[in-house]
Amino acid sequence: MANPGLPPGYEPADAERFDPETHSGVRSDFARDRARVLHSSGWRRLAAKTQVLSPTAGIDFARNRLTHSLEVAQIGRELAVTLGLAQDVVDTACLAHDLGHPPFGHNGEKALNEWAADAGGFEGNAQTLRVLTRLEPKRVTSDGVSLGLNLTRATLDASCKYPWSRSEAAPGSMKFGYFADDEPVFAWLRAGAPDRVKCAEAQVMDLSDDIAYSVHDFEDAIVSEFIDPEILTARSGHDSLIRAVSEWAGGDFTSDELGAAYDRISETQTWLTRWDASRGHQAQLKNFTSDMIGRFARAAVAATLEAADGTPLARYGAQIVVPAEIRAEIAVLKGIVAAFVMSSGRRQPTYRRQRELLAELLEALWAAGAEGLEPAFAVDFRAATDEAGARRAVVDQVASLTDQSAIAWHKQFCDIPLV
Repeated sequence: MANPGLPPGYEPADAERFDPETHSGVRSDFARDRARVLHSSGWRRLAAKTQVLSPTAGIDFARNRLTHSLEVAQIGRELAVTLGLAQDVVDTACLAHDLGHPPFGHNGEKALNEWAADAGGFEGNAQTLRVLTRLEPKRVTSDGVSLGLNLTRATLDASCKYPWSRSEAAPGSMKFGYFADDEPVFAWLRAGAPDRVKCAEAQVMDLSDDIAYSVHDFEDAIVSEFIDPEILTARSGHDSLIRAVSEWAGGDFTSDELGAAYDRISETQTWLTRWDASRGHQAQLKNFTSDMIGRFARAAVAATLEAADGTPLARYGAQIVVPAEIRAEIAVLKGIVAAFVMSSGRRQPTYRRQRELLAELLEALWAAGAEGLEPAFAVDFRAATDEAGARRAVVDQVASLTDQSAIAWHKQFCDIPLV
């Protein structure tokens, strides 16, 4: 029988914690999870970590990982209400989904993954699980073992975007959800779950991330003038633009599907054809992002509820359905940003130097050993039983840094000019 204190569709096992706890007060277990993430130091550090543009770039209005996470959570919470899912579970998963990202965003991921290639690699989502269950100090056992925030099973599962290990990832994919030494807690949080299937709450988190990423990074790229709407609208370069988006999408959609998706988006009433940074254009751009969020969310909700046909969605009740046309439209917006910002020739020297900076810092800290690490990571380094474990402690340290602190640490430990 379900616990009456839980939302409909959730069982007592969903609210269990790896280390059982008892509490007084009126807060639910899921609300307590949300509070723990919001009060964590790892979540605060997201304010100084790259979303698309680094907080060190001098553009003070661009989104960072923290503002992005807040926007993802706002979208996710509204989707949860409409779909009958536990709002706090989805909200917390959205707030926590980028906790594992290192300095310099996905570019930093590449550097850490390369350095740790022989020690289990690096993946931001797997690092998120590690932060939640090990690195963020909240619950420590009597023998000194850190259990991280000790969140409930449902919340941890909702935070797991890729429920498989590195060795189980698809050929050519770098996406996985946990490192080898985090397997015990992964097995616990996935107890009874279908193999490699994300729970509905994780699917909503993933969709909310995609929606926020696609529209808000597009907005930032317009405002920071990496993208000129007049160039987007010009038909003379349309085919090359679609080719660039198609290359970024990696074959998930044909050029015709992406071209049709672009046409649908550009025909909306709020689509910008030019940009002069006036308040009128700023309002139009803001309304465009709002329109796209509503468009994508409504389509997914309608398709999901139709497919579920009355079946409760909670946990593994049903799948979140995103129509193919909507997925293509999201891919177009993300692909445009990738083409004009991430793949831009003028950005490549910056990205290359960021990776070099992290690689140099990793090597310097590895040479320094425990003495170069903060106390908590130094304990992990000394306790490691092999080189892979010691390297993981160094990676955990660097992954925890903000963009600015990574630059400061590099200056302290490497004494190598940045330019």
